[in-house]
Amino acid sequence: MRFESFIASQIIRSKPYKNTISAPIIKISILSITIGFLIMLISISSGVGLQKTIQNKISSFFGHISVSNFQNNSSQSSLTPILINQEFYTNNKIDEINHIQSVAYKSGVITTKSTFEGVVFKGINEDFNWEIFSEYIIEGKIPKINNKITNEVIISEYLSKRLNLKLGDKFKTSFLKIDSSIPNIRNFKIVGIFNSGLIEFDEIYFLGDIKHIQKINKWNSNQIGNFEIFIKNFNDISKTSEKLYSTTPSNLDVINISDKFSDIFNWIALFDMNILVIIVIMILVGGINMITALLVTILEKTQLIGILRVLGSNISNIRYIFLFNGAYLISIGLLIGNIIGLGLIFFQKSTGFIKLNPETYYVSEVPVDLNVFTVIILNLGTLFFCLLMLIIPSYIIGRISPTQSLKIN
Repeated sequence: MRFESFIASQIIRSKPYKNTISAPIIKISILSITIGFLIMLISISSGVGLQKTIQNKISSFFGHISVSNFQNNSSQSSLTPILINQEFYTNNKIDEINHIQSVAYKSGVITTKSTFEGVVFKGINEDFNWEIFSEYIIEGKIPKINNKITNEVIISEYLSKRLNLKLGDKFKTSFLKIDSSIPNIRNFKIVGIFNSGLIEFDEIYFLGDIKHIQKINKWNSNQIGNFEIFIKNFNDISKTSEKLYSTTPSNLDVINISDKFSDIFNWIALFDMNILVIIVIMILVGGINMITALLVTILEKTQLIGILRVLGSNISNIRYIFLFNGAYLISIGLLIGNIIGLGLIFFQKSTGFIKLNPETYYVSEVPVDLNVFTVIILNLGTLFFCLLMLIIPSYIIGRISPTQSLKIN
């Protein structure tokens, strides 16, 4: 291999080679590899970033898995309570579970002097996981939830603007009682404002003490609407749901967010197919350009091929010379593509320069997510498949006759 790599390096470094007709074709081929790899990097990082961001946003609202009474499934409000002292809550034995919180939901109407808005009040307990949700708080603080009932709530920026409310304001919310047509009116005080970027959730939900729902519904303190369960790895969501279902009583239902919000998750699942199609197309385009460059180089170097054949080099050795040459050119394209691509990804991650419509994409800017392992696999995969495509045209070397290639005109 030392001989083949030496000859290939001499071809690349030679000045006549740089001034030949193949020089611009080679530059175009390198450019195609660069642009193709750049597009692949950006597609993967933005696709994976969007998937993870949406997954995290939805799970921060509802957890990864919800356990509730079967009668609550079709309603936004918690209709039938369940006891908080469930075995999986008090003595969790499922390793994949990271956190469990008890909540309840109640539909209502916020009324102000000038307007009103239909909302869903999410009652939270002391076990609520603020570590995940707190990153969406843009103003104020989290409500103090303890053994005493509090009127402190946190609402979305969207609701605060629609209702013309600000931090520290108080407002009334009317809730329907289960056993009466007369609404129950509750007074709340805004202590925090959040913005998750998920408009369809921000426009209806606000968070406060679960004890309000327990009082309105005439529940005991040990009765809640449902459990929201967070897991360590999103990829284990189906497996964990099945494990949890096998440990819960028959009157309880277990549903994960992938099933609950199937429209959203089916939509983001399409990104995987789109990314795969982009990768295949970019490798094909780059490979075809490299095939063209290799063929032109072989035709230009027919005399060199003849000399090497006369000197005793076999066809395989000569083929390796041109494959080394192709690998070198592909590597240059990959290097430039990595530098530009990773630079653009880092810039987007730092500044959020490219914006999106949150009503369509559930995020306000293009999220990016990329790890070292993905970059390495993408580089090696591109190099391997492009070289694989170059093997076929390299067989043309075997058709070149030494005597014909050494003829002097």
